[in-house]
Amino acid sequence: MDKKVVLITGAAGFLGSHLCDRFISEGFKVIGMDNLITGNLKNIEHLFKLKDFEFYHHDVSNFVHVSGQLDYILHFASPASPIDYLKIPIQTLKVGSLGTHNLLGLAKAKNARMLIASTSEVYGDPLVHPQTEEYYGNVNPIGPRGVYDEAKRFQEAMTMAYHTYHGVETRIVRIFNTYGPRMRLNDGRVLPAFIGQALRGEDLTVFGEGAQTRSFCYVDDLVEGIYRLLFSDYPYPVNIGNPDEITIKEFAEEIIKLTGTDQKITYKPLPKDDPMQRQPNIDKAREILNWEPKVNRAEGLKITYDYFKTLTDEELYSKEHNTFDEYIKK
Repeated sequence: MDKKVVLITGAAGFLGSHLCDRFISEGFKVIGMDNLITGNLKNIEHLFKLKDFEFYHHDVSNFVHVSGQLDYILHFASPASPIDYLKIPIQTLKVGSLGTHNLLGLAKAKNARMLIASTSEVYGDPLVHPQTEEYYGNVNPIGPRGVYDEAKRFQEAMTMAYHTYHGVETRIVRIFNTYGPRMRLNDGRVLPAFIGQALRGEDLTVFGEGAQTRSFCYVDDLVEGIYRLLFSDYPYPVNIGNPDEITIKEFAEEIIKLTGTDQKITYKPLPKDDPMQRQPNIDKAREILNWEPKVNRAEGLKITYDYFKTLTDEELYSKEHNTFDEYIKK
């Protein structure tokens, strides 16, 4: 029997690369696609030698063509950190709108099932806590985070329209804060920012008073939830995240203890529209997918810290990632 074929967009990114690994290990033929605007080929170079892995250097905001059989599409192409989507706001909006439209058209043509990566950011700065899938959110569409939040909200709407009008099999995962190896150290997200500062001997920067909360899910747990959702029969949004909530100040203190450094915490003004609370209600994931996170934060942080300790000084102090042109010249 022919192997099932899955297209994973954003394949060279943090989550995309882990999904490529998972589907290869499950016996799929994997087509990875990435324009490398924020992705890094180093994350997937170990797969290039495999006969069941192909890589396309392509921007899904343009027309997407894949020849032959295609059974599943996982759309994970998008800038996902504030530094990225504030620097490239139009590309962020385009990959969530035009990119999603192109891939849904491909799914329809190939009779493929498509899962989109949405985000807890669709809830904005929530007035309901913890956040359930039925909560519509509190989002500022013209604020600095609006380019990402609204791209994802539109992505969900377009996906449901293709499901209801064209009968395309679709799945929607709302991802809460995730961490693990292959995160970009300087992408602006709180965990790699703290670890990077600790490794460089800098004080840890907390915005506001550090009273805002986050809930961190280890990447292997997240990938397991996504895998189960793809093969479920549920077409509506499902929260995947770890409900173990912690304040940013407490989290900074955990990182200082983990790294064994003597850095202090410095405070800066809270960015506009920064969510004050973020905690998933995962009742649906438990009920529908029989899923809940298994890796506790102490265990996951140690693995992640050990990964970051292997980075070279150049990587530790660099604010950029390698481009496709730089990679093929190596």
